[in-house]
Amino acid sequence: MALKSTIFKARLQVADIDHGYYADHAVTLARHPSETDERLMVRLAALALQAHQLQSLLGAGGMGGAWRFGRGLSDPDDPDLVLADDTGRPRVWVEVGQPEE
Repeated sequence: MALKSTIFKARLQVADIDHGYYADHAVTLARHPSETDERLMVRLAALALQAHQLQSLLGAGGMGGAWRFGRGLSDPDDPDLVLADDTGRPRVWVEVGQPEE
């Protein structure tokens, strides 16, 4: 029997003074059974660091686009985090990578 992903929900409050971006985000993350807690938190931190892209790429309020966490470890060709516009076209592609031994 295959192990299932563990679902985590987080409330992320971003106050990015450098980009003038202030917003709250309700985030749902799925952790692959082979993914560590540290890597999961790095993916969440990547979202926090890139959240201002919603406003700069998609206009005030970020309407018409959405962040999506990729399949991560289970699909190496899928990004760890992607911002897609309303047509589904990726606008921002974030890869966390694997830690070295």
